Amino acid sequence: MTTEAKPQGLFQVIVLAGQRPEGDPLARSQGHEWKALVPVAGMPMVERVLLALLAAPSIGQIAVAAPTPRLLDDILSLHEAVESGRIRILPTEAGPAASTAAAWKAMGMPCPALVTTADHALLTPELLEHFCQRASRTQSDIQAALVPATAIRAAFPEARRTYLRFKEESYSGANLFVLASPAALHAITFWQEVEQDRKHPWRIARRIGLTTLILYLLRRLSLAAALERVSCLTGARADVIALPQAWAAVDVDKPEDLDLAQRILAERK
Repeated sequence: MTTEAKPQGLFQVIVLAGQRPEGDPLARSQGHEWKALVPVAGMPMVERVLLALLAAPSIGQIAVAAPTPRLLDDILSLHEAVESGRIRILPTEAGPAASTAAAWKAMGMPCPALVTTADHALLTPELLEHFCQRASRTQSDIQAALVPATAIRAAFPEARRTYLRFKEESYSGANLFVLASPAALHAITFWQEVEQDRKHPWRIARRIGLTTLILYLLRRLSLAAALERVSCLTGARADVIALPQAWAAVDVDKPEDLDLAQRILAERK
């Protein structure tokens, strides 16, 4: 009896699994060198992400931007995908934006390309399919997933999240992005420039524009106006996809995030 090969999906994927040169506090607290290998409910977080991607019909080849080429060597469940070339390991660069740009170029800049992170330990094939299908219907160069603050606070009132606060609603990022056309490279370049200026807030403010910054701080900037400004600044049409699943905004970045993720996984069982 032969098994029919699964057709390659439409979305190629970049998984950002790097960390800063000085190391990661969460990894150190759990006794690991690499954050991506910190166990979440008994399984390395990067393994959870990659297994979800491999199980999603819309996903094709996966590139992992990793701090070491041997990151996945001890994860038996991924050996077949690595050996077949379905998963490939690429080096990280100086920061997430540079790693994204380098990985995308190394893959031949496929469109659409999905970008996510190794600490998105709650990712599921169902969420990936939902996001990819909605992204396929969106006419823009780059898309980002956001989760409304009202959904997060209702589900996890004790959780501390970082929010983008707009006029009508606040949102938290869900670490899911789509590079839908080559023009998305302009947005990645702008992201690199902002990363480089993170220790100089006035430079970031100058890039964004004083009027836009003031409106945002006063919570008078709508999400639509913000997207229009980003599109103008980067030369890439930007859009967002709002996800109703509160857990989609939970990345495992701190010990309290690890506790929350493990609690959610226990409830799923």
